[in-house]
Amino acid sequence: MPQRKRLTTAQGQIRHEVRQVLAEHTKPGQRLLIAVSGGADSMALASATLFESKKLGLAAVAVTVDHGLQRKSVAVAIQTQQKLLALGFKQALIKKVSVGKTGGPESAARKSRYQALEQVRSETKSDWIVLGHTLDDQAETVLLGLARGSGARSLSGMSEVTGRLLRPLLSVSRKATVQFCKDERIRVWNDPQNKSLKFLRVRVRSKIIPFLEKHLGPGIALNLIRSADQLRHDDDYLSAVAVNEFKKLAKTTSGSVSIEVAKLEKLPEAILHRVLKEAIDYFQLDSSSKHVLAVADLVSNWHGQKPLSLPGIRVLRKDKTITFKVNQEK
Repeated sequence: MPQRKRLTTAQGQIRHEVRQVLAEHTKPGQRLLIAVSGGADSMALASATLFESKKLGLAAVAVTVDHGLQRKSVAVAIQTQQKLLALGFKQALIKKVSVGKTGGPESAARKSRYQALEQVRSETKSDWIVLGHTLDDQAETVLLGLARGSGARSLSGMSEVTGRLLRPLLSVSRKATVQFCKDERIRVWNDPQNKSLKFLRVRVRSKIIPFLEKHLGPGIALNLIRSADQLRHDDDYLSAVAVNEFKKLAKTTSGSVSIEVAKLEKLPEAILHRVLKEAIDYFQLDSSSKHVLAVADLVSNWHGQKPLSLPGIRVLRKDKTITFKVNQEK
């Protein structure tokens, strides 16, 4: 009887993490859509997820999003598709997208990518989209949130589960995914944009975090993630309290939200800000901490200000009521 090949440390760790997340959040018979760029993170994710999905009774489909931002993007997508088929995927798709310019290149590419993934998820009748974000990506996200002065939600980083998104590799380092692919003899694509300092995340990855580790000591990434985990638990609780307060205090219609100022003034600041964010988010529009603070000023520092114009809505205080209304101006 042939001896079973022993797994390397990287293989064992990544398969274990994927198995844990899939076992906790999925059910037999469900379908997974795995986002694969061709890099080490996503190829390790694809290989491990395909292996573990079979044992859990799950179907796995892979998709590569071609952003069309590089000269060889079509060739890279086709090569990635061929590698995925060679790994054993019965279905490996390519989805071409058009990237806009709003919010800068990184934000625009991310927005178009998530829209494309959701479209393919619907078309393939998949239950989950599986993403290859790693421990390093998490640390970069937290550090960027800190630098931007974001609230607790941004500082708490990415969650293992967000809606229909699964991120099994958040406790796995990028070094481990590279080693996994070497151990599995998977050839990966090294995106040249990952070395371009014109991208903010690349500067954080290649300059800022190494600088911090040099001057503050090793383990910065793990410390950032530990802080993010603690903040996530706190924010989840405070957000749940805020949702309940919003439901009690707000009078809503399809185009407006009204809340009495006296009731808002009784709330602790942490809950107040979250309730105001709930009011803005009621219209399914993008909000930021800057928007929330501007509205909070109508509560605590009222001196007859003009209505606020936020993206898609107007916020005004009249006497003892603050009202959020859909902006009808074109």
